[in-house]
This record gives sequence, structure tokens and C-alpha cells, in this order.
Amino acid sequence: MIEVCELTKRYGRHTAVDTLSFQVRPGRVTGFLGPNGAGKSTTMRMMLGLDRPTSGDVRIDGLPYRRLREPLHTVGALLDARSVHGNRTARAHLGWLARSNRIPQRRVREVIDLTGLGSAADKRAGTFSLGMSQRLGIAAALLGDPAVLLLDEPVNGLDPEGIVWIRRLMKDLAAEGRTILVSSHLMSETALTVDHLIVIGRGRLLADTGLTDFLDRHTRPCVRVRSPEPARLRAVLTDAGIRVDDGADGSLVATGAGVERIGELIAAHGVTVHEVTRQPASLEEAFMRLTGESVAYRSGEQQR
Repeated sequence: MIEVCELTKRYGRHTAVDTLSFQVRPGRVTGFLGPNGAGKSTTMRMMLGLDRPTSGDVRIDGLPYRRLREPLHTVGALLDARSVHGNRTARAHLGWLARSNRIPQRRVREVIDLTGLGSAADKRAGTFSLGMSQRLGIAAALLGDPAVLLLDEPVNGLDPEGIVWIRRLMKDLAAEGRTILVSSHLMSETALTVDHLIVIGRGRLLADTGLTDFLDRHTRPCVRVRSPEPARLRAVLTDAGIRVDDGADGSLVATGAGVERIGELIAAHGVTVHEVTRQPASLEEAFMRLTGESVAYRSGEQQR
């Protein structure tokens, strides 16, 4: 388990992380989300002892990272896939990490096979594509067979097959009782992967909740309706105070009421319909709704 307690990090007058507290529990995949500049990377670096907190602390399985004697056996991390000596082969890089933490060399072969690096194991890391560098970084994180994994943008650069592979891997590792914390900007992929969410903005905690609860709290019911009488259907719904927008293929998208309420209105007014479908809640919509006031960097269009 990861325990973050009153964690604060200041750089001069700028506060990157502000009295942040949360727990990442084993047995589930926890998503770590926030806008650019929210403090996610700084928090993860403090978890790994790469940055020293101004105040507060982080404990991994009850200990600060600096007190773990052979840390790769306890926690594996992927923060920057390119932070590998370019002239080393993948096998040599993993072998060096294994020796530094007294990990058997057979484990190097195992993670090479697990991450699909077999054909590139003896190539220099500096020649790798971003996707292959990601696989090498994941292999390094898994090397010590750790109970805790910290992964920052793990699908970055992976092809579709690789994305499905890492998604299944994280779910399988969580099912084994491991603690998985994954940071990502890809909302659609996050929604398919995580069970729980930690959301921060401007260094402060905004949400610590299950994925389903987060979506229910920060999105509104949305229903797609197709009818040969679109004008009449629109009038019925808008007269009932329901927002109606144009959807694809001539459909209407009703926001603010569930399928049951819309079905009752349709039946009461005798409107002919061909489809009434609840639209899945969007993590991107929920995230934007929650973090809209916490965005540190906006494009010119967003500022207008």
C-alpha cells in the first residue's frame, strides 16, 4: 500500500503539491489524474525519493522509499522510458539493475519474454522506438516482482496491441493483490483500466473515489433517441425541461433525464421512436467538469 500524508512541495514561492493526503490500496488499479501542472509527476517523484518533500511524507508498505534496502523487490516504477544509457542493450540494462538489487539473472530473461522484448534484447536502447522504450521501462519496473507499481503514462508510444497488453497486465497484477498506481492523460484508456481514481488539481486533492461513483457524481444522464418524428419528439422533451441536442444519423441526444423518464414522456405523448439508448458516461467529461477551475495552463481558445 502507498500512504501519502500531508505531502507538500514548494519551489520558492510556487507550491507544486499542497498538503496532499491519500492512500493507494492493493488489489485494484488506481488512476492518478490531474491537469498539466497539477503536481502528479512531483508527487510520484517524492514517492520514489527523487524529490525531497518540503513537509509531509510518503510510505510504501509502511516505510519511506529511502529506507527500503533493495527497493526493486518492493516497488517498481516507470517515470521516464527514455532515461536509459543509450549505448547499453536492453539485456545489459536489466542485468545491471538486477545485480544492484540482488535479483537473479533468470528474472531478466523472464521480464524480457513477458514484455515482448525478445527480438530486441541485444539491441542498444538508444535505437529503440518510443514504444520499445516503454516496454523496456515496464520490464525494469517488473524486474523485482514488486508488490507496488508506479507507472507514469505507460501506454505512451505503444501500438494498439501493446495498449491492450499493458491494460490486461495491470488488471492481472492487481488481481494478484498488488498495488498499482497509473498516471495518464488518456481518459478513454483510463476508463477501461482503473477501478479507483485519485484526482488532483493545483497540488490539492479533488477526488478520491471509485470510477463508477466518480462518473455518477460528475456527469449528467445522457440518452440517445431516434424517431421518425424528430420535431415532435424534441418539443415533448424540451417542454419537460430536458436539454436536447442533435446527435449522429439524425438522432437526438437528451441530457438531464434517464431512460425511464424519457420513456414515460414518449409513451404519454404517443411519439413513435425507433431507439432509446442510455449513452455511457464519459470520464473525459467528468474530469473536465471537476478540474475546470484547476487548470494551470490553457490554450488561447480555452481562455476566451
